[in-house]
Amino acid sequence: MLQKAMILGQTAVLMLNFEEHCYLRSIQDFKVHYLFLKPTVIVMLANSLNVAKYDLSSVEAGMSSGSGASIDICYKALNRLPNFKRIDQAYGMTETSGACALPVMDKSTTVTEHSGVILPNYEMKLVDSKGREVPFGESGELLIRAPAMMLGYLGRSEATASAFADGWYKTGDIARIDENGLVYIVGRLKEMIKSQSLQVSPTELEDVLHSHPGIADAGVIGIPLKDGDEVPFAFIVRKNSNLSKEEINEFVNGKVAEYKRLRGGIKFVDAIPKSDTGKILRNVLKDMYDNGK
Repeated sequence: MLQKAMILGQTAVLMLNFEEHCYLRSIQDFKVHYLFLKPTVIVMLANSLNVAKYDLSSVEAGMSSGSGASIDICYKALNRLPNFKRIDQAYGMTETSGACALPVMDKSTTVTEHSGVILPNYEMKLVDSKGREVPFGESGELLIRAPAMMLGYLGRSEATASAFADGWYKTGDIARIDENGLVYIVGRLKEMIKSQSLQVSPTELEDVLHSHPGIADAGVIGIPLKDGDEVPFAFIVRKNSNLSKEEINEFVNGKVAEYKRLRGGIKFVDAIPKSDTGKILRNVLKDMYDNGK
């Protein structure tokens, strides 16, 4: 973000910690026209009642990184801001010296579901749980290699050793790459829910829940069963207290495969715990489940 601002002579507005009103007020006061987004921020722009309290007419476009927000949520966010015309996806991490995949500009669409193509001097491959490379179109853990990425974690030799496999950095992200070289991020490997011997992305289920008009926010975790399987469980913040669990289950069941359904249950909460950068704290959600909160 800072590199782009310096190269183009732009002003960059930075926040030490994310706070909804501060974020919206900063856009209004500084007339921000381009947003660097996280999926959770896109959900906020799509669903929060606070959005209508600020003048966000300066916003024209944005770019999201991390696991991609759903197309429906992106369009919902675009429709709430009068001049918000486009959201692109990108991919990168600190260990890879920032972005390693950037979007290909496509004027035929206003929301890109993929994270673009790999940048020059970077290599990517996808592997299965046994380290075998998977073909185009199939999902696997994303491994990256490049001359300009980190050599390791300072003073943490064991963490460095576990992070690499034959010179390839193990990102911990599940992705797929299509025949055109476009990268699609599916979710985090350690967050995947193993349901009926299949993998379920909690982010996918959260995107489905966020598309319901009566849901303000949601967080999904896997609940272990005695046989080693897991079932998805959802924490939900309602916009309307009349929304029932039965209505939510009916909505979700009509949009996902049977093994992805919320068979673990639903719990209504006041807020979804998140980090300062807006990431869902799934370990806190698991503690809330264990403690019956």
